[in-house]
Order: sequence, then structure tokens, then C-alpha cells
Amino acid sequence: MSVDVETVETVGRRRLVIAGRWLTSLAVAGLGVVAVTVTAQSIDRFHWWAGFVLVPGALIAASGGPLLTRGGGRAFVGYLLACVGGLVFAVGTMLMLGVMGRGWPVMITLPALAIVGTYLWRSPDPLPRAFHRTVALLGLNAAALGVTFLLLVNDVVDFGSAGWWGAFMMVGSVIILANGLELLRHRIRYRAQAVTLAVGPAVIAFLLGLRFLRDWPFQF
Repeated sequence: MSVDVETVETVGRRRLVIAGRWLTSLAVAGLGVVAVTVTAQSIDRFHWWAGFVLVPGALIAASGGPLLTRGGGRAFVGYLLACVGGLVFAVGTMLMLGVMGRGWPVMITLPALAIVGTYLWRSPDPLPRAFHRTVALLGLNAAALGVTFLLLVNDVVDFGSAGWWGAFMMVGSVIILANGLELLRHRIRYRAQAVTLAVGPAVIAFLLGLRFLRDWPFQF
């Protein structure tokens, strides 16, 4: 009988913890919606129709919050929901504030950072781990590209007519090459093939980036 009582108490506590997580997540989402709405009204840029994007985004992100604490596959699903909801919320925020024309590069940075965050669930096997790490670092490079676009759109920096995007291509090629060469220290099957597949695209991307950046050494 005591075992049954302990079981009921344990289940009750677990339900209270889960309910607390949901309420906390919803409270944070509601606070975010209120903050954006009040800010938009205070600067006289309130667009009520943006709420149809803002509120669903907050709710989607809130649904992922409780799952993040569960661990394993549930945490990954929660992470995806939080990222998708956060992206929708960001779109709603820009629409509400009327800054989409100058804030659109955020739509490059946020998804790229979401990809970077997936590396928390990296594989223990060297080959898929190296591939995942490459994708994550390329996502970080893309996030930096989005930030650069944001600075350009808002006239913070000006690169003139230079092919500045070539620098990001070169950084991407170095990322691919470094992660490919890193496989050489692991005794795994298909190691040579994997390194070869990394070196080829890396060299091509580096030369193309150099071509855009300095218009050298190729002329078309």
C-alpha cells in the first residue's frame, strides 16, 4: 500500500513539474509578445495585423521549451520547435515594427545559428561527426554573412564594388578542408575517399572566392 502511495506522489510531482515548465514557457512567450507590442505602440509603428504572425510564432517556440529539458530525441524536437517558432516570431516582430526592409538579413542569420546549435546532438562516430561539424561551422559562416548584410543594408559599412562575399566563400572552403583533413587522424573506413571529397570542393570554393574578392588570378 505504501508503494502505491509513493507511486501516486511521484506521478503527481512529475505532473506538477511538467505543468510548471509549460506555464513558464507560455509566460515567457506572452511576455515577448507584450514587449514587442508595447514597443511598437510607443514608437508609433504598431501594425495590428502582424500579431497573426507574432503570436503563433511565440506559441510554437513555447511548445518547444518544455521538451528541451527532457533530453534525447525529445530535446531535439523541442529545439526544432523553438527555432522555428523563434524565426516566425522574429518575422512577426519586424512586421510589427515595420523594419522588414532593413532587417531582412536576420532571416539569414537566425536559421544559420539554428543549424549551428544542432551540433549539441553530434554523433560519436568520427565520419558523421566531422560532416556535422562542417555543416555547423558553415552555418556559423552563413550567420556572419547575414550580419554583414545587415550592416550593409543599414549603411554601417560600405565595401564599394569589391566582391566581399568572396571572403566568406574562402572561409567556407577552409572549414571544409580543415574538417576533411581532420579525418586523417582517425582509423576509419573510407577515410581517404572522405578526405578527397572534402579537398576537391574546398579548393574550388577557395579559388572562386579569391576570384570574386580580388579579381585574380583568373580573367573571364
